[in-house]
Amino acid sequence: MTSATFSIWRGAAGEGKFFKYTTEISEGMVVLDAVHKIQAEQANDMAVRWNCKAGKCGSCSAEINGIPRLMCMTRLNQLPLERPVTIEPMRSFPSIRDLVTDVSWNFRVKKQIKKFKPRPPDVADGSWRMQQEDVDRVQEFRKCIECFLCQDVCHVLREHHKHEEFIGPRFFVYVAALEMHPLDTENRVEELAKAKGIGYCNITKCCTKVCPESITITDNAIIPLKERVVDEFYDPIKRLFRAIRGQ
Repeated sequence: MTSATFSIWRGAAGEGKFFKYTTEISEGMVVLDAVHKIQAEQANDMAVRWNCKAGKCGSCSAEINGIPRLMCMTRLNQLPLERPVTIEPMRSFPSIRDLVTDVSWNFRVKKQIKKFKPRPPDVADGSWRMQQEDVDRVQEFRKCIECFLCQDVCHVLREHHKHEEFIGPRFFVYVAALEMHPLDTENRVEELAKAKGIGYCNITKCCTKVCPESITITDNAIIPLKERVVDEFYDPIKRLFRAIRGQ
């Protein structure tokens, strides 16, 4: 058994500092294992959020060596242990204490998005007819575990703090799942262009890189939504017709 040193952020309401802890580690351990070991043996009052420890609940999101990751899915043998491993809370959201952040903003944003509105049934028995390829298109988006790592890494939220003007990649994925659903009849394009701030996204693909579910956020969700906005508001023919109608 060997030992490793961890530099963990401790503090509340955004004020605090890194504390170093050295603990024994063994083969197969993940960062969350090390944090729990430190919590049990050296820092009983350390606050850390976790639940499933299987990469499916999204609770243990943090920044490990400056990269947004799930602590339960980051193995220690993937990290350079010759220097301290830094662990800190997500920077895009307010700090509560230690490694725990207040992510409630995300749930308020979700409530503001127009809900699923299906078209009338296609047949008398109340069912619909759909092409399988249309069904398959939105299945990828349903894998999201709402870990909010994509929100954390997005520079619009992380560095520019545009929380009141920009819903972030997680909710562009959510909107894409609705907009591309073969039964949905609601139109969210105007809201995307104005209230939801999709124009702020400059498609760096950093959100795609950190997604633990490997959702192709940029290419499959954000870019198609941007294309819909462009078609609706910047197509010269449509702009002409809107001008004629006085819109």
